[in-house]
Amino acid sequence: MDFALTEEQTAIFDMAHAFGQEHIAPHARSWEAEGTIPKEIWPQLAELGFGGLYVSEESGGSGLTRLDATLVFEALSMACPSVAAFLSIHNMCAKMIDAFGSDEMKARVLPDVLTMKTVLSYCLTEPGSGSDAAALKTRAERTNDGYTLNGTKAFISGGGYSDAYVCMVRTSDDGANGVSTVYVEDGTPGLSFGGLEDKMGWRSQPTAQVQFDDCRIPAENLVGEEGRGFRYAMMGLDGGRLNISACSLGAAQTALSATLDYMGERKAFGQSIDQFQGLQFRLADMEIQLQAARTFLRQAAWKLDQGAPDATKFCAMAKKFVTEAGSRVVDQCLQLHGGYGYLADYGIEKLVRDLRVHQILEGTNEIMRVIVARDMLKNR
Repeated sequence: MDFALTEEQTAIFDMAHAFGQEHIAPHARSWEAEGTIPKEIWPQLAELGFGGLYVSEESGGSGLTRLDATLVFEALSMACPSVAAFLSIHNMCAKMIDAFGSDEMKARVLPDVLTMKTVLSYCLTEPGSGSDAAALKTRAERTNDGYTLNGTKAFISGGGYSDAYVCMVRTSDDGANGVSTVYVEDGTPGLSFGGLEDKMGWRSQPTAQVQFDDCRIPAENLVGEEGRGFRYAMMGLDGGRLNISACSLGAAQTALSATLDYMGERKAFGQSIDQFQGLQFRLADMEIQLQAARTFLRQAAWKLDQGAPDATKFCAMAKKFVTEAGSRVVDQCLQLHGGYGYLADYGIEKLVRDLRVHQILEGTNEIMRVIVARDMLKNR
């Protein structure tokens, strides 16, 4: 079994890392303070092929594997996990359009999506449906021309900021089989947004409710078939869970590297603190956790690429394991920085805040356990 990255994969990682360190890392704190990511950054990322990482080459995308994509998000999150995670959301939406949209929709929508002239948001969660996503209530009623939407989506990254929204809506009362996916462009009459949420982390990402009040969209903005939207949403989440895990991994690696440097410089009791065996053990534990997390994540990504029957289970396990490992590591890095870790200047406290939400979104880690347990019981 070969665990090494190919030359091409190493080049992908290096390219993403170099871009992040030059164009994102120097601005991460100021973008957080401003509560927004300048839209000029997205076309620059798209020039590298990052606007459609796993959109097929036939549709104009990069056609990368899910494993390749995790390398991009790991590398970019070393600069800022908030920016990297937002790019993940855009790519999840782009893949849904490529995989399930009509030829007409793909020809109309994908060119601007791939250049990131059009930035996409994913709208599944509602005020009353989080983990029980199939309980969503936003309705899409058929009209002579298309659909009329009414309802509210909550916690939407890019709400009021993005150029279009890939939305899961109810077209019948048949539970999960009554959910469809629609594409709603910014500026559509009846589309509005709530106030910006004041969040613990991911503060550079504008987050708001997305509201539909007799919002009319044309029939050709249905993605795929009616009644299959919940399946589309869940299929997208497998890859999303890998991406958010990669964002935890990259950010935690940055924190650990910064902590190693700090401990070599910080003196206490006549020596640098990296010479105390008790603290060396903590460094070793963090390195072990990150290396185990990286291997687990790449195995899960490989399974998804191969279409393995247990891919969903492994994506869930990796998401739970890697996001929790990432949070443990950044928390320990803050502790090892002492009081300085609590100051914004050192960048560690931002990572603690940014990574905490990774255990909640793309399916909470409690739901990840449910997925794993159900698979175990089904196959015993």
